[in-house]
Amino acid sequence: MSGKESAERAGAGREAVIGALAQRYHNRFSTGQAIREQHGHTASWHKNQPPDGVFFAETTEEVSEVVKLCAANDVPVIPFGVGSSLEGHVNAPMGGISIDLGRMDRLIEVNEGDLDCRVEAGMTRKKLNEQLRDTGLFFPIDPGADASIGGMAATRASGTNAVRYGTMRDNVLGLTVVTADGRIIRTGSRARKSSAGYDLTRLMVGSEGTLGIMTEIALKLSGIPEAISGGVCPFPDVRSACDAVILTIQCGIPVARIELMDEVQVAACNAYSKLDLPVTPLLFLEFHGTEASVREQSELFSGIATDCGGGEFRWEVEPEKRNKLWQARHDAYWAAVQMRPGTQGLATDVCVPISNLAECVASTRAEIDRLGIPAPIVGHVGDGNFHVLAQVDTNDPTEVEKAEKFLAWLVDLALSMDGTCTGEHGIGQGKMKYMKAEHGEGLDLMRSIKDALDPQGILNPGKVLPA
Repeated sequence: MSGKESAERAGAGREAVIGALAQRYHNRFSTGQAIREQHGHTASWHKNQPPDGVFFAETTEEVSEVVKLCAANDVPVIPFGVGSSLEGHVNAPMGGISIDLGRMDRLIEVNEGDLDCRVEAGMTRKKLNEQLRDTGLFFPIDPGADASIGGMAATRASGTNAVRYGTMRDNVLGLTVVTADGRIIRTGSRARKSSAGYDLTRLMVGSEGTLGIMTEIALKLSGIPEAISGGVCPFPDVRSACDAVILTIQCGIPVARIELMDEVQVAACNAYSKLDLPVTPLLFLEFHGTEASVREQSELFSGIATDCGGGEFRWEVEPEKRNKLWQARHDAYWAAVQMRPGTQGLATDVCVPISNLAECVASTRAEIDRLGIPAPIVGHVGDGNFHVLAQVDTNDPTEVEKAEKFLAWLVDLALSMDGTCTGEHGIGQGKMKYMKAEHGEGLDLMRSIKDALDPQGILNPGKVLPA
Protein backbone atom coordinates (compact mmCIF):
# COMPACT_ATOMS: atom_id res chain seq x y z
CA MET A 1 0.00 0.00 0.00
CA SER A 2 1.38 3.41 -1.00
CA GLY A 3 1.80 6.26 1.47
CA LYS A 4 -1.12 8.08 -0.14
CA GLU A 5 -3.38 5.03 0.12
CA SER A 6 -2.37 4.51 3.75
CA ALA A 7 -3.18 8.14 4.59
CA GLU A 8 -6.55 7.89 2.84
CA ARG A 9 -7.38 4.72 4.75
CA ALA A 10 -6.43 6.34 8.05
CA GLY A 11 -8.54 9.38 7.23
CA ALA A 12 -11.51 7.19 6.36
CA GLY A 13 -11.13 5.34 9.67
CA ARG A 14 -11.15 8.58 11.62
CA GLU A 15 -14.22 9.84 9.77
CA ALA A 16 -16.02 6.56 10.48
CA VAL A 17 -15.26 6.73 14.20
CA ILE A 18 -16.15 10.42 14.49
CA GLY A 19 -19.40 9.88 12.62
CA ALA A 20 -20.42 6.91 14.78
CA LEU A 21 -19.62 8.68 18.05
CA ALA A 22 -21.34 11.89 17.00
CA GLN A 23 -24.48 9.98 16.08
CA ARG A 24 -24.67 7.90 19.24
CA TYR A 25 -23.25 10.32 21.82
CA HIS A 26 -23.96 13.70 20.26
CA ASN A 27 -24.15 15.43 23.67
CA ARG A 28 -21.02 13.71 25.03
CA PHE A 29 -18.77 13.84 22.00
CA SER A 30 -17.08 16.96 20.68
CA THR A 31 -14.85 17.93 17.79
CA GLY A 32 -14.78 21.61 18.78
CA GLN A 33 -11.37 23.21 18.53
CA ALA A 34 -11.32 24.57 22.10
CA ILE A 35 -12.31 21.23 23.64
CA ARG A 36 -9.79 19.37 21.53
CA GLU A 37 -6.96 21.73 22.45
CA GLN A 38 -7.90 21.49 26.11
CA HIS A 39 -7.43 17.73 25.85
CA GLY A 40 -4.09 18.12 24.16
CA HIS A 41 -3.01 20.54 26.85
CA THR A 42 0.09 19.87 28.91
CA ALA A 43 1.36 21.77 31.92
CA SER A 44 4.81 22.09 30.42
CA TRP A 45 6.53 23.36 27.30
CA HIS A 46 5.59 20.47 25.01
CA LYS A 47 3.69 21.53 21.91
CA ASN A 48 -0.10 21.12 22.11
CA GLN A 49 -1.21 18.24 19.86
CA PRO A 50 -5.01 17.95 20.09
CA PRO A 51 -6.99 14.79 19.32
CA ASP A 52 -9.53 14.57 16.48
CA GLY A 53 -12.40 14.32 18.97
CA VAL A 54 -13.18 14.02 22.67
CA PHE A 55 -15.58 11.49 24.19
CA PHE A 56 -16.85 12.01 27.76
CA ALA A 57 -17.30 8.50 29.14
CA GLU A 58 -19.62 7.58 31.99
CA THR A 59 -19.19 3.80 32.31
CA THR A 60 -16.55 1.14 31.78
CA GLU A 61 -18.80 -0.45 29.17
CA GLU A 62 -18.83 2.79 27.16
CA VAL A 63 -15.04 2.95 27.25
CA SER A 64 -14.96 -0.64 25.99
CA GLU A 65 -17.36 0.17 23.18
CA VAL A 66 -15.35 3.19 22.02
CA VAL A 67 -12.06 1.28 22.15
CA LYS A 68 -13.57 -1.52 20.05
CA LEU A 69 -14.78 1.02 17.50
CA CYS A 70 -11.36 2.66 17.34
CA ALA A 71 -9.58 -0.70 17.09
CA ALA A 72 -11.77 -1.70 14.16
CA ASN A 73 -10.70 1.46 12.34
CA ASP A 74 -7.05 1.71 13.47
CA VAL A 75 -7.72 4.98 15.31
CA PRO A 76 -5.57 5.96 18.34
CA VAL A 77 -7.14 6.26 21.81
CA ILE A 78 -5.78 8.62 24.48
CA PRO A 79 -7.11 8.40 28.07
CA PHE A 80 -7.58 11.75 29.84
CA GLY A 81 -8.01 12.53 33.55
CA VAL A 82 -7.60 16.20 34.45
CA GLY A 83 -4.61 17.03 32.25
CA SER A 84 -2.15 17.84 35.06
CA SER A 85 0.66 15.62 33.76
CA LEU A 86 3.93 17.29 32.84
CA GLU A 87 5.55 15.29 30.05
CA GLY A 88 2.99 15.41 27.23
CA HIS A 89 1.10 12.31 28.36
CA VAL A 90 -2.29 13.45 26.99
CA ASN A 91 -1.09 14.87 23.68
CA ALA A 92 -2.31 13.19 20.49
CA PRO A 93 0.70 13.26 18.13
CA MET A 94 -1.08 10.89 15.74
CA GLY A 95 -4.58 12.25 16.24
CA GLY A 96 -7.32 9.95 17.49
CA ILE A 97 -9.99 10.02 20.17
CA SER A 98 -9.42 11.36 23.67
CA ILE A 99 -11.52 9.47 26.22
CA ASP A 100 -12.22 11.88 29.08
CA LEU A 101 -12.86 9.90 32.28
CA GLY A 102 -13.72 12.94 34.40
CA ARG A 103 -17.41 12.03 34.71
CA MET A 104 -16.50 8.59 36.06
CA ASP A 105 -15.83 9.91 39.56
CA ARG A 106 -17.85 7.72 41.94
CA LEU A 107 -16.62 6.26 45.20
CA ILE A 108 -17.93 2.75 44.57
CA GLU A 109 -17.29 1.16 47.96
CA VAL A 110 -15.40 1.66 51.21
CA ASN A 111 -14.34 -1.28 53.37
CA GLU A 112 -13.46 0.42 56.62
CA GLY A 113 -12.47 -2.77 58.44
CA ASP A 114 -9.96 -3.66 55.74
CA LEU A 115 -8.75 -0.09 55.08
CA ASP A 116 -9.49 -0.11 51.38
CA CYS A 117 -11.87 1.36 48.83
CA ARG A 118 -12.75 1.18 45.13
CA VAL A 119 -13.17 4.27 42.97
CA GLU A 120 -13.77 5.17 39.35
CA ALA A 121 -10.75 6.50 37.51
CA GLY A 122 -12.02 10.08 37.24
CA MET A 123 -12.23 10.55 41.02
CA THR A 124 -9.71 13.19 42.14
CA ARG A 125 -7.60 12.73 45.25
CA LYS A 126 -9.09 15.74 47.08
CA LYS A 127 -12.66 14.68 46.37
CA LEU A 128 -11.85 11.15 47.56
CA ASN A 129 -10.48 12.39 50.87
CA GLU A 130 -13.48 14.67 51.35
CA GLN A 131 -15.79 11.67 50.97
CA LEU A 132 -13.64 9.53 53.29
CA ARG A 133 -13.40 12.10 56.09
CA ASP A 134 -16.22 10.70 58.23
CA THR A 135 -14.71 7.19 58.13
CA GLY A 136 -11.52 8.20 59.93
CA LEU A 137 -9.52 7.06 56.90
CA PHE A 138 -7.65 8.90 54.18
CA PHE A 139 -5.80 8.24 50.93
CA PRO A 140 -2.24 9.48 51.52
CA ILE A 141 -0.75 9.86 48.03
CA ASP A 142 -0.39 13.59 47.48
CA PRO A 143 1.33 14.76 44.27
CA GLY A 144 0.28 18.39 44.76
CA ALA A 145 -2.07 18.82 41.84
CA ASP A 146 -5.64 17.62 42.36
CA ALA A 147 -5.00 14.80 39.91
CA SER A 148 -7.41 12.01 39.06
CA ILE A 149 -6.80 8.65 40.70
CA GLY A 150 -6.66 7.03 37.26
CA GLY A 151 -4.02 9.48 36.09
CA MET A 152 -2.04 8.99 39.29
CA ALA A 153 -2.06 5.23 38.78
CA ALA A 154 -1.16 5.57 35.11
CA THR A 155 1.93 7.68 35.89
CA ARG A 156 2.83 5.85 39.12
CA ALA A 157 2.55 9.13 41.00
CA SER A 158 3.85 9.77 44.51
CA GLY A 159 4.23 13.12 46.28
CA THR A 160 4.92 14.64 49.66
CA ASN A 161 3.72 11.66 51.74
CA ALA A 162 5.61 9.01 49.77
CA VAL A 163 8.49 8.72 52.24
CA ARG A 164 6.10 7.17 54.79
CA TYR A 165 3.13 5.86 52.83
CA GLY A 166 4.76 4.85 49.54
CA THR A 167 3.74 5.65 45.96
CA MET A 168 0.80 4.58 43.80
CA ARG A 169 2.68 1.36 43.10
CA ASP A 170 2.38 0.49 46.79
CA ASN A 171 -1.22 1.61 47.27
CA VAL A 172 -3.11 0.11 44.33
CA LEU A 173 -4.65 -3.28 45.12
CA GLY A 174 -6.40 -3.98 41.84
CA LEU A 175 -7.76 -2.47 38.65
CA THR A 176 -10.52 -2.67 36.09
CA VAL A 177 -8.87 -2.17 32.71
CA VAL A 178 -10.12 -1.91 29.13
CA THR A 179 -7.59 -3.57 26.83
CA ALA A 180 -6.61 -2.56 23.30
CA ASP A 181 -9.25 -4.84 21.78
CA GLY A 182 -11.98 -3.58 24.10
CA ARG A 183 -12.05 -6.45 26.58
CA ILE A 184 -12.77 -5.60 30.24
CA ILE A 185 -10.38 -7.32 32.64
CA ARG A 186 -9.93 -7.13 36.39
CA THR A 187 -6.54 -7.45 38.04
CA GLY A 188 -5.63 -8.14 41.64
CA SER A 189 -7.99 -8.54 44.58
CA ARG A 190 -8.63 -6.97 47.97
CA ALA A 191 -6.12 -9.34 49.58
CA ARG A 192 -2.95 -7.58 50.74
CA LYS A 193 -0.72 -10.14 49.05
CA SER A 194 -0.93 -12.83 46.40
CA SER A 195 1.34 -15.36 44.68
CA ALA A 196 -1.17 -16.13 41.92
CA GLY A 197 0.27 -15.61 38.45
CA TYR A 198 1.75 -12.54 36.80
CA ASP A 199 1.27 -9.24 38.61
CA LEU A 200 -0.89 -7.50 36.02
CA THR A 201 -1.76 -4.71 38.44
CA ARG A 202 1.86 -3.60 38.74
CA LEU A 203 2.28 -3.95 34.98
CA MET A 204 -0.55 -1.51 34.35
CA VAL A 205 0.39 0.95 37.11
CA GLY A 206 2.89 3.32 35.52
CA SER A 207 2.14 2.24 31.94
CA GLU A 208 0.75 5.72 31.12
CA GLY A 209 -2.24 4.42 29.15
CA THR A 210 -0.08 2.52 26.66
CA LEU A 211 -1.16 -0.99 27.75
CA GLY A 212 -4.76 -0.43 28.79
CA ILE A 213 -7.25 2.16 30.03
CA MET A 214 -7.93 2.02 33.77
CA THR A 215 -11.56 2.68 34.66
CA GLU A 216 -11.73 1.51 38.29
CA ILE A 217 -9.03 1.35 40.97
CA ALA A 218 -8.99 -0.49 44.31
CA LEU A 219 -6.88 1.45 46.82
CA LYS A 220 -5.28 0.94 50.19
CA LEU A 221 -6.30 3.53 52.79
CA SER A 222 -4.67 4.69 56.02
CA GLY A 223 -6.04 5.84 59.34
CA ILE A 224 -6.03 9.58 60.00
CA PRO A 225 -3.23 10.08 62.58
CA GLU A 226 -4.07 10.96 66.17
CA ALA A 227 -1.50 13.74 66.15
CA ILE A 228 0.20 15.72 63.38
CA SER A 229 3.05 18.15 63.88
CA GLY A 230 4.83 20.07 61.14
CA GLY A 231 7.39 22.77 60.74
CA VAL A 232 10.17 24.43 58.80
CA CYS A 233 13.90 24.28 59.43
CA PRO A 234 16.46 26.57 57.70
CA PHE A 235 19.91 25.47 56.53
CA PRO A 236 22.93 27.39 55.23
CA ASP A 237 23.01 25.49 51.91
CA VAL A 238 21.26 22.66 50.07
CA ARG A 239 24.04 20.18 50.85
CA SER A 240 23.54 20.65 54.61
CA ALA A 241 19.78 20.26 54.24
CA CYS A 242 20.20 17.06 52.23
CA ASP A 243 22.72 15.69 54.75
CA ALA A 244 20.04 16.13 57.43
CA VAL A 245 17.56 14.25 55.25
CA ILE A 246 19.98 11.38 54.69
CA LEU A 247 20.69 10.98 58.42
CA THR A 248 16.97 11.16 59.24
CA ILE A 249 16.15 8.31 56.88
CA GLN A 250 19.18 6.24 57.86
CA CYS A 251 18.27 6.59 61.55
CA GLY A 252 14.81 5.19 60.85
CA ILE A 253 12.82 8.21 62.03
CA PRO A 254 9.33 7.61 60.54
CA VAL A 255 8.92 11.11 59.14
CA ALA A 256 5.70 11.50 57.14
CA ARG A 257 6.86 14.37 54.94
CA ILE A 258 10.28 15.90 54.42
CA GLU A 259 10.49 18.39 51.56
CA LEU A 260 13.29 20.62 50.32
CA MET A 261 13.05 24.15 48.93
CA ASP A 262 16.19 25.96 47.87
CA GLU A 263 16.55 29.69 48.47
CA VAL A 264 15.31 30.58 44.98
CA GLN A 265 12.08 28.65 45.51
CA VAL A 266 11.61 30.09 49.01
CA ALA A 267 11.79 33.64 47.64
CA ALA A 268 9.25 32.74 44.94
CA CYS A 269 6.87 31.17 47.48
CA ASN A 270 7.16 34.15 49.82
CA ALA A 271 6.06 36.43 46.99
CA TYR A 272 3.32 34.14 45.65
CA SER A 273 1.87 32.79 48.91
CA LYS A 274 2.41 35.92 51.04
CA LEU A 275 4.77 34.25 53.51
CA ASP A 276 7.76 35.51 55.48
CA LEU A 277 9.99 32.43 55.42
CA PRO A 278 13.76 32.99 55.72
CA VAL A 279 15.26 33.11 52.21
CA THR A 280 17.63 30.19 52.63
CA PRO A 281 17.32 26.46 51.87
CA LEU A 282 14.49 25.03 53.97
CA LEU A 283 13.20 21.62 54.95
CA PHE A 284 9.42 21.31 55.40
CA LEU A 285 8.61 18.46 57.78
CA GLU A 286 5.58 16.66 59.12
CA PHE A 287 5.30 13.87 61.69
CA HIS A 288 2.27 11.58 62.15
CA GLY A 289 1.41 9.36 65.13
CA THR A 290 0.44 9.66 68.76
CA GLU A 291 1.18 12.80 70.77
CA ALA A 292 4.15 11.06 72.41
CA SER A 293 5.61 9.60 69.21
CA VAL A 294 5.29 12.86 67.29
CA ARG A 295 7.10 14.69 70.09
CA GLU A 296 9.86 12.07 70.15
CA GLN A 297 10.31 12.16 66.37
CA SER A 298 10.50 15.95 66.42
CA GLU A 299 13.18 15.91 69.13
CA LEU A 300 15.24 13.31 67.29
CA PHE A 301 15.15 15.31 64.09
CA SER A 302 16.01 18.53 65.92
CA GLY A 303 19.24 16.93 67.08
CA ILE A 304 20.14 15.80 63.56
CA ALA A 305 19.35 19.22 62.11
CA THR A 306 21.56 20.95 64.66
CA ASP A 307 24.46 18.60 63.88
CA CYS A 308 24.07 19.46 60.17
CA GLY A 309 24.10 23.20 60.72
CA GLY A 310 20.34 23.75 60.74
CA GLY A 311 18.81 26.81 62.35
CA GLU A 312 15.87 27.27 64.68
CA PHE A 313 12.72 25.29 63.95
CA ARG A 314 9.44 27.01 63.25
CA TRP A 315 6.89 24.42 64.37
CA GLU A 316 3.20 24.63 63.53
CA VAL A 317 0.70 22.45 65.39
CA GLU A 318 -2.40 24.45 64.44
CA PRO A 319 -3.97 22.85 61.35
CA GLU A 320 -4.71 26.19 59.65
CA LYS A 321 -1.12 27.45 59.85
CA ARG A 322 0.32 24.05 58.97
CA ASN A 323 -1.96 23.75 55.96
CA LYS A 324 -0.89 27.20 54.77
CA LEU A 325 2.73 26.07 54.74
CA TRP A 326 1.93 22.91 52.80
CA GLN A 327 -0.29 24.80 50.39
CA ALA A 328 2.70 27.03 49.65
CA ARG A 329 4.75 23.89 48.97
CA HIS A 330 2.06 22.58 46.61
CA ASP A 331 1.92 25.94 44.85
CA ALA A 332 5.68 25.90 44.22
CA TYR A 333 5.22 25.41 40.46
CA TRP A 334 2.91 28.42 40.12
CA ALA A 335 5.18 30.48 42.36
CA ALA A 336 8.13 29.61 40.11
CA VAL A 337 6.18 30.53 36.98
CA GLN A 338 5.55 34.02 38.41
CA MET A 339 9.28 34.59 38.83
CA ARG A 340 9.72 35.43 35.18
CA PRO A 341 6.51 36.48 33.40
CA GLY A 342 6.30 35.68 29.72
CA THR A 343 8.37 32.51 29.97
CA GLN A 344 7.32 28.85 29.89
CA GLY A 345 7.63 26.63 32.93
CA LEU A 346 9.76 23.52 32.44
CA ALA A 347 9.26 21.12 35.33
CA THR A 348 11.49 18.07 35.41
CA ASP A 349 12.48 15.52 38.05
CA VAL A 350 15.04 12.83 38.77
CA CYS A 351 15.50 10.41 41.66
CA VAL A 352 18.69 8.96 43.15
CA PRO A 353 19.57 6.64 46.04
CA ILE A 354 19.27 8.60 49.25
CA SER A 355 23.03 8.37 49.97
CA ASN A 356 23.73 10.26 46.73
CA LEU A 357 21.10 12.95 47.30
CA ALA A 358 23.32 15.70 48.75
CA GLU A 359 25.90 15.42 45.97
CA CYS A 360 23.24 15.31 43.25
CA VAL A 361 21.27 18.34 44.49
CA ALA A 362 24.37 20.42 45.20
CA SER A 363 25.81 19.64 41.75
CA THR A 364 22.49 20.53 40.14
CA ARG A 365 22.31 23.88 41.92
CA ALA A 366 25.87 24.66 40.81
CA GLU A 367 25.11 23.75 37.17
CA ILE A 368 21.96 25.90 37.15
CA ASP A 369 23.95 28.85 38.49
CA ARG A 370 26.68 28.28 35.90
CA LEU A 371 24.19 28.24 33.00
CA GLY A 372 22.25 31.24 34.29
CA ILE A 373 18.84 29.57 33.93
CA PRO A 374 16.22 30.85 36.43
CA ALA A 375 15.35 27.53 38.06
CA PRO A 376 14.44 26.80 41.68
CA ILE A 377 14.80 23.32 43.18
CA VAL A 378 12.14 21.58 45.26
CA GLY A 379 11.97 17.95 46.23
CA HIS A 380 10.39 14.99 47.94
CA VAL A 381 13.87 14.42 49.26
CA GLY A 382 12.94 11.75 51.80
CA ASP A 383 12.99 9.23 48.96
CA GLY A 384 15.73 10.87 46.88
CA ASN A 385 13.38 12.60 44.42
CA PHE A 386 13.71 16.28 43.50
CA HIS A 387 12.38 18.69 40.88
CA VAL A 388 13.84 21.57 38.91
CA LEU A 389 11.33 24.23 37.83
CA ALA A 390 13.14 26.12 35.05
CA GLN A 391 11.64 29.25 33.49
CA VAL A 392 12.56 29.30 29.79
CA ASP A 393 12.00 31.92 27.10
CA THR A 394 10.85 29.57 24.34
CA ASN A 395 11.21 32.38 21.78
CA ASP A 396 14.95 32.47 22.41
CA PRO A 397 16.63 29.53 20.57
CA THR A 398 19.81 29.95 22.58
CA GLU A 399 17.93 29.67 25.86
CA VAL A 400 15.92 26.67 24.66
CA GLU A 401 19.13 24.90 23.61
CA LYS A 402 20.68 25.69 26.98
CA ALA A 403 17.65 24.25 28.79
CA GLU A 404 17.64 21.08 26.68
CA LYS A 405 21.34 20.53 27.37
CA PHE A 406 20.67 21.00 31.07
CA LEU A 407 17.91 18.37 31.02
CA ALA A 408 20.25 15.86 29.38
CA TRP A 409 23.01 16.76 31.84
CA LEU A 410 20.68 16.24 34.82
CA VAL A 411 19.52 12.84 33.59
CA ASP A 412 23.12 11.75 32.93
CA LEU A 413 24.03 12.83 36.46
CA ALA A 414 21.16 10.87 38.02
CA LEU A 415 21.90 7.74 35.97
CA SER A 416 25.59 7.93 36.89
CA MET A 417 24.47 7.75 40.53
CA ASP A 418 22.33 4.63 39.94
CA GLY A 419 19.20 6.80 39.79
CA THR A 420 16.39 7.27 37.31
CA CYS A 421 15.42 9.93 34.77
CA THR A 422 12.09 10.44 36.55
CA GLY A 423 10.90 9.62 40.04
CA GLU A 424 7.25 10.51 39.54
CA HIS A 425 6.50 12.67 36.48
CA GLY A 426 6.69 9.72 34.12
CA ILE A 427 8.05 9.43 30.58
CA GLY A 428 5.24 10.63 28.28
CA GLN A 429 6.78 12.28 25.23
CA GLY A 430 9.39 14.34 27.03
CA LYS A 431 11.72 11.67 28.42
CA MET A 432 11.51 8.92 25.82
CA LYS A 433 14.99 9.86 24.61
CA TYR A 434 16.48 8.70 27.93
CA MET A 435 14.80 5.29 28.10
CA LYS A 436 17.58 3.38 26.29
CA ALA A 437 20.28 4.82 28.54
CA GLU A 438 18.34 3.82 31.66
CA HIS A 439 16.96 0.43 30.65
CA GLY A 440 19.35 -0.89 27.99
CA GLU A 441 18.20 -4.24 26.60
CA GLY A 442 15.21 -4.11 28.93
CA LEU A 443 13.67 -1.59 26.54
CA ASP A 444 13.27 -4.31 23.90
CA LEU A 445 11.36 -6.44 26.42
CA MET A 446 9.06 -3.49 27.10
CA ARG A 447 8.42 -3.21 23.36
CA SER A 448 7.56 -6.91 23.24
CA ILE A 449 5.01 -6.45 26.01
CA LYS A 450 3.53 -3.43 24.22
CA ASP A 451 3.30 -5.34 20.92
CA ALA A 452 1.64 -8.31 22.64
CA LEU A 453 -0.99 -6.25 24.47
CA ASP A 454 -1.52 -3.57 21.80
CA PRO A 455 -0.53 -5.07 18.41
CA GLN A 456 -2.17 -2.21 16.48
CA GLY A 457 -0.41 0.41 18.57
CA ILE A 458 -3.59 2.41 19.20
CA LEU A 459 -3.23 2.95 22.98
CA ASN A 460 -1.68 6.37 23.66
CA PRO A 461 0.86 6.08 20.82
CA GLY A 462 4.03 8.16 20.80
CA LYS A 463 4.54 7.84 24.57
CA VAL A 464 7.00 5.96 26.81
CA LEU A 465 8.71 3.84 24.12
CA PRO A 466 10.88 5.66 21.58
CA ALA A 467 10.44 4.67 17.96
